[in-house]
Order: sequence, then C-alpha cells, then structure tokens
Amino acid sequence: MDVGVADPARLGQSTLPDGRRLGWAEWGPAEGVPVLLCPGAATSRWLGFGTDVVDELGVRLVSVDRPGLGASDPAPGRTLSDWAADVRHLAAERGLVDLAVVGMSAGVPFALVCAAAGVAVAAAVVSGDELASPAFTGLLTPEVRDLVALATTDPARAEEVFADFGSVETLWEIAVERSSGTDGAVYRQPAFASAFRRALTEAFARGPAGYARDTVLVMAPWPFDPAEITVPVDLWYGGRDTSPVHSPDLGATLAGRLPDARRHVVPEAGGSLLWTHAREILDSLVRPRARG
Repeated sequence: MDVGVADPARLGQSTLPDGRRLGWAEWGPAEGVPVLLCPGAATSRWLGFGTDVVDELGVRLVSVDRPGLGASDPAPGRTLSDWAADVRHLAAERGLVDLAVVGMSAGVPFALVCAAAGVAVAAAVVSGDELASPAFTGLLTPEVRDLVALATTDPARAEEVFADFGSVETLWEIAVERSSGTDGAVYRQPAFASAFRRALTEAFARGPAGYARDTVLVMAPWPFDPAEITVPVDLWYGGRDTSPVHSPDLGATLAGRLPDARRHVVPEAGGSLLWTHAREILDSLVRPRARG
C-alpha cells in the first residue's frame, strides 16, 4: 500500500504582519486547487498525505507548521482564532484562492476555525472531535477526561503538564506503538515510519512549547460554534479506530452540530484513514465546488 508520504515539492517560509514566520510545504501543481492540511499532534509540514494522487486530482496540497513547531516562530498564548488570522494572511500571500482545509486528529479544531472564520470554502474532519463537548463526558477514558478538565479549568497548568510530557519518543510511542493492529500496519511501513519520525523530530526542534499550546487548544472547549459553520464539511472516521483521543462516537454528534455535513465511517479503516483513503478525502474537498 502506497500511503502517499513523498517529500514536499516545495518548501518555504512566509512572514506575517507581526514579523513571525510560518513554515510551509507544498505538493502537487502550483496552479492546482489549494487544500490546506492541519496535521495531527506534534507533526510538522514534512508529513503530507495523498502525495501520490495530488497531481492526478489537480490538488495543491499545503501543510503549515503551527506556531512554535518546526519552521514556524513561536506565538506564546496564541488562540485558535489567531490561527485563522495567520492562515488568512498566508492564503493572501501565497495566492490560495478558494482554500479548502482538512484537519487530522488534533488538527481538526485548527481546520474548523478556518471554516468558522470564513477563511475556507470547504472542510474535512478526519479522526477528530471536540473532546470537551458535554456529550462526551461519560464516554471518555478517565485519563482523557482528566486532561480535558485540566485544560478547561486551568489551561496554564495544563500547558505545563503537556510541555513536561511531550517529546519525539513519547508521541512516537502513543501514535505507533500503542496503535491498533489496523493502524500499526500503516504506521510501521518503512516509508511512513521514516516520514513520521522526521516530522516529529522537526516539530520538536524548538522544544515542546508549541506542542503544549496546541494540546491545550485541542483539549479545551472550542471558542466557536460548529452550528455557525456554513461551508460544507465532510467527516471521516475509521470503524477500527481505537484511539481514545479521536472521537468517542465516530463523529455522530459533531455531524449533527454542523449545518452542511456528510459523515463517512469506513468500516475496515482505522484512525490512519487520512493516508489509506487520501483519494476519497481529497475528492470530497474538491467536489463541493460543484454543489448547488
């Protein structure tokens, strides 16, 4: 199985109005339909998806390091709304017209805030959810429930905890060594394992602060209402996903909160379906332009 993790075709940094730099990577035709990847926890711009099909689909895939990770400068105290503003500036500078966004796992709120802010014309949610939603109180594992509570009630302390916890080896252990058999078969493929470890290593090059801030924003309640997102959103989940930090009900609740949602549960897939079903996910982002 080709999981589409080839090296980027283009790498660079863009400077924001406040002087900070955002590191980005691109695959596919420079004139293609722009799709912004908001990657999962502690991964950098180096780890793409569907890189074997972007040329065929005419997709210009862009992955951006969030502040404090990889090649992007830190922004202490940043919010999800700040991320939407950063993407708006990046899109204007890079000519990303009619931008679509896809969020994987911890990248989901970063993608949806772009949709909520009017920065994106379509969105895809992959293997993620708002864990702080009251609907999930009784569905989370005790460990995850405690982390959500801490991020909600004492975000400063939560950020310290995540900074002490986060490292390349810890995230590798969680994502790869503790994954289900379905996901482990994907993550342990030599090409994927090499690309993933490189992405983790670059993400932590500036230390764990960027990861820690990301995780607080992911675990805490989202500062926007999904019901106010007017663009089409496709939600993708694997029936064999066993991760306790993805979605307790495989997106059923989130789909019901979104005005224009299509939910896809792939029975044979795991949480890694961003890579195993890249063609379908990218196609769902391209096709909404023909709706209506």
